[in-house]
Amino acid sequence: MLKLRLSRGGTKKRPVYKVVVADSRFARDGRFIEKVGFFNPLLPKEKKERVGLEAERIKYWLGQGAQPTTRVARILGENELMPMPANGNNPNKAVPKKERNKKEEDNKEAPKAEAAPAAEAPKEEAPKAEAPKEEAPKEEAPKAEAPKEEAPKAEAAPAAEAPAEEKK
Repeated sequence: MLKLRLSRGGTKKRPVYKVVVADSRFARDGRFIEKVGFFNPLLPKEKKERVGLEAERIKYWLGQGAQPTTRVARILGENELMPMPANGNNPNKAVPKKERNKKEEDNKEAPKAEAAPAAEAPKEEAPKAEAPKEEAPKEEAPKAEAPKEEAPKAEAAPAAEAPAEEKK
């Protein structure tokens, strides 16, 4: 499978990447088919020299079925060569490993505790479903007494307040 990916160059702690088209079986910095751009992560995002891409060649390779890696897809999205990929969600990324392990242990114990509230939740929903059934006859009763203009208004107000009190 063809991939659009980054190939690392530069020196130790001073990376510079080439955007290349390569077979996915080849080594990261090994053989590639074509160089289609570069990426220098050390430069600020505002500088033009940070990313250089050959748009026509990239569109050609995408048309041939080459799949960009997540990082390259983000670079291409920022340069409007393809739609922006959805951002990943990794809420544990900034949490130290020791704290992550503690949370994982807590999460293993939590499903047991969560099972009981989950069973209680449907019980709470059942009375809410019954409440509208009780309200419906109250609304029908004032309609039957419609000839009296003032009486239904007085009865309608207490009927409207009663369900609010039941919900609390």
